[in-house]
Amino acid sequence: MTATARKADQPAQATMKAASDQGATVVIMATRPNRKLNLQPVLTAVCRNVLPPLVVFIAMLVIWQLACSHPGATLPPPSQVFTDSYDLIAYPFFDNGPQDIGLAWRVLISLERVAIGFGLASVVGVFLGAVVGQSVWAMRGLDPIFQILRTVPPLAWLPLSLAAFQDSNPSAIFVIFITSIWPVIINTAVGVRNIPDDYRNIARVLRLNPLEFFIRIMVPAAAPYIFTGLRIGVGLSWLAIVAAEMLTGGVGIGFFIWDAWNSSRLSDIIVALAYIGVTGFVLDKLVALLGSVVTRGTAKN
Repeated sequence: MTATARKADQPAQATMKAASDQGATVVIMATRPNRKLNLQPVLTAVCRNVLPPLVVFIAMLVIWQLACSHPGATLPPPSQVFTDSYDLIAYPFFDNGPQDIGLAWRVLISLERVAIGFGLASVVGVFLGAVVGQSVWAMRGLDPIFQILRTVPPLAWLPLSLAAFQDSNPSAIFVIFITSIWPVIINTAVGVRNIPDDYRNIARVLRLNPLEFFIRIMVPAAAPYIFTGLRIGVGLSWLAIVAAEMLTGGVGIGFFIWDAWNSSRLSDIIVALAYIGVTGFVLDKLVALLGSVVTRGTAKN
């Protein structure tokens, strides 16, 4: 024991000795030091992740304001966008009729189509990717076809889908499906081909049937590759629905942009683009978060 500790114990020992001489019992309760709230890690994380994009965003607004404020500018500056489209910015959930609704409702309608098309593409893409990655003959027969079809632009599929379904809503869903399925197939196939041989040997020892091998071995082992394909696919599906809605009509966010262009409402188009960008960013982060949870952090964000 150090000299400082001995000095600190002397008052307590003297108190206990005096109490024992008087026939009394003294219980000394040890008090825990109060924990201080340390905000430094939180502030550091905020400054690292929020401050840089905020500074860049403000700088872009300033440059945009200066570039578009002079007479004869073809695009409105941010101040005019805020003034012209204040209702769209401040009240995203207003509903004044079938075609007069807020941008948040339009985004939700588009997201419903994306959920259906991308959900189907995820299920079918993972299955086909597993078949292509597992079978050499399937890879030789299907991979060249997939590589050709994935280069077809999304809107090139729209006339065929309209001719086949005779309705705009399933046609838009089909465009989403056919656009987002290719990265899911390709990344799943790569992940399946990279499954270690030890996993396959374990499956043989356990005598797993093909369905059990697919569920218990193949999908978990290829999950990081699968979610990489899903992140690419969800971005493509969001791009496809906006483009498809411009031509098929309806009340989605894509048709709103086309209608605003026909009415020369450039400020409304800029606000809608902001909604689209934020929604796409959130979709990507949600899929990345799901992949991180499922793969326990092995999928790169």
